[in-house]
Amino acid sequence: MRVMERTFRQQLFFLLLCLSVLKGDCRYIENNDISKDELFSLLSSDLRREIPELLMYRRPLRCLDMVAVEGQFTFTAETPQLSCAAFFMAEPNELITVEFDSVDVDCSGGDFVTMFDGWVMKGEKFPSSQDHPLPLYERYVNYCDSGAARKSMRSSQNVAMVFFRVHGAGSSFALTVRKHVNPFPCNVISQSPEGSYTMVTPQQHRNCSFSIIYPVAIDISEFSLGHHSNFPKRSLPGCAESGDYVQLLGGSGIDTSKLLPITDLCISFTGPTHMKIGCDNTVVRMVSSGRFVSRVSFSYRPLDSQELQTIKLNNVEDFCFNN
Repeated sequence: MRVMERTFRQQLFFLLLCLSVLKGDCRYIENNDISKDELFSLLSSDLRREIPELLMYRRPLRCLDMVAVEGQFTFTAETPQLSCAAFFMAEPNELITVEFDSVDVDCSGGDFVTMFDGWVMKGEKFPSSQDHPLPLYERYVNYCDSGAARKSMRSSQNVAMVFFRVHGAGSSFALTVRKHVNPFPCNVISQSPEGSYTMVTPQQHRNCSFSIIYPVAIDISEFSLGHHSNFPKRSLPGCAESGDYVQLLGGSGIDTSKLLPITDLCISFTGPTHMKIGCDNTVVRMVSSGRFVSRVSFSYRPLDSQELQTIKLNNVEDFCFNN
């Protein structure tokens, strides 16, 4: 069991490492003194229309890949590739559109190229079926089933993926990834092991989660349910009865419905609530009845090795600790 957990954690770390490298590649451009508007002012109107396509980021896709930038990505098989996936990630307040530009695979021979609204890892899905607004069958777009009828998909959160299988050398496909502002972010996977975030549910009967794929120290600085409750600040048996509450969850997978509850919060407060959670995945999940505007603000940072050793002795959080 621990070997499987360790393998799963290594896969997650590989994906986040790929993301960090990609974000680092963008820093030179971001720090350049010449702004995009200043550059465009030097060009004719005809050239301005052509520039976006000319400057579009392009690169090949690997069989296992992480993509955190917009652009056009192509995959061409040199040998049979039977279990491949490309994971796409955006900022917490962004959505992702994935569009097939061309597909040349043998669908009748068992090849497939499938887009998924979220992530799938080891059979687990993010967001879970409990928290996603669409039924599971609507989250899949298989090119071989839909063909030209449906060539694109927009994600419901800041992550999406494409998984594919090709048997013949030379089989290929190309897709374009674009990002869009999401005015009401709900389910999020953090790009970084450190940061801060405020999650708001604007009178919607929808559960939202924020996943941090690292062992972290987390500080909840503000929690407002939009109504007064007589439930205590921390109450495992009573919070579900309130209809609106926040859960802290932990575990080694990405499906929030399969993670273990650490604590529930179901009364508004202002002031720090500090916890150290030694899990591969730490989740702040807001459950909303849709009757109130609820919000929770928190910050988080990675645990160091000494803190992890201390947590190992804590009976409440020991289930999250892996050697």
